[in-house]
Amino acid sequence: MHDGPDEPRGGAKQPVRPLDAAERRVLGVLIEKGKTTPDQYPLSLNAVVTGCNQKSNRDPVMSLDEESASRALGTLRHSGAVAEVFGSGKIPRYRHLAYEWLGVGKEELAIMGELLLRGEQSEGDLRGRASRMDPIADLDTLRGLLDGLATRGLVVWLSPPGRGRMLTHGLLPPEKLEKVRAQLGMGGGSAAGVAAESEAASPRPVGAAAEDRAVGPLDRRVAELEAAVAELRERIAALEDR
Repeated sequence: MHDGPDEPRGGAKQPVRPLDAAERRVLGVLIEKGKTTPDQYPLSLNAVVTGCNQKSNRDPVMSLDEESASRALGTLRHSGAVAEVFGSGKIPRYRHLAYEWLGVGKEELAIMGELLLRGEQSEGDLRGRASRMDPIADLDTLRGLLDGLATRGLVVWLSPPGRGRMLTHGLLPPEKLEKVRAQLGMGGGSAAGVAAESEAASPRPVGAAAEDRAVGPLDRRVAELEAAVAELRERIAALEDR
């Protein structure tokens, strides 16, 4: 799908920083709507709130009010990730500047948008979801894009290479990233360390077993089941490709 009004624009790039939950959802919505509904984009504040709170293609489902969304838009504007425009009307509208802010291309931005809207997920799930914004031919193509994003710290691997490999975006605050890793039974280490460890397929760091025990057997079992489901989905996607 062509971006139309969502195409990259020139401008000074400001440093990328971690985003809180409301900022992640707002930026994800602007990326998504710019690609999927370009005729309704840029978005009014009301449209931003509606997009943030919709129940499809969101995890978790949120209930942001206008004040929270407006605050997130303001901080994103201050960071250079969002711009306010007026066009032919008097009501302010909002567009993302994520191409410039993140330094990414079209397919990479689709990937980042899906990760911002849904958080951690498997490669197979991500490919299907991101392809609704911009087509991604197959898993090999996706992995090439993900490797490029990971080297810039925009993607963080949450599990070692293999089927059902889990990942998330690199815009999480450190404490949130550690919580996500703990929920998946992958606790310990920095975001950069996770990426390096996964790429090299090296042994897990000392102390990881103790952290896994702190998570608990039920949480580990849930993570194992989620990984198994993700692997099945990936296999189905591969069969569909053939």
